[in-house]
Amino acid sequence: MGSSPSPGADVSVPAELDSARGKLVYLYVALNDGATAEELREHLDLSRGVVLSITGTLRDEGHLERTDDGFEIA
Repeated sequence: MGSSPSPGADVSVPAELDSARGKLVYLYVALNDGATAEELREHLDLSRGVVLSITGTLRDEGHLERTDDGFEIA
């Protein structure tokens, strides 16, 4: 996790994601091959509560999975 994204990486955001912050978190996790809540907070300048809310929603909708190392695309 936390590695640099591949140049020209092709990542699609699920059409049903409406929230701009939800899309941002999804893209960050996808492009970085996973992320911790702390990485999301620091790199996206979001509060801990916002990160936990967004990742919880993305998990409930089946877009993210919680792992021992953080979050990954489902």
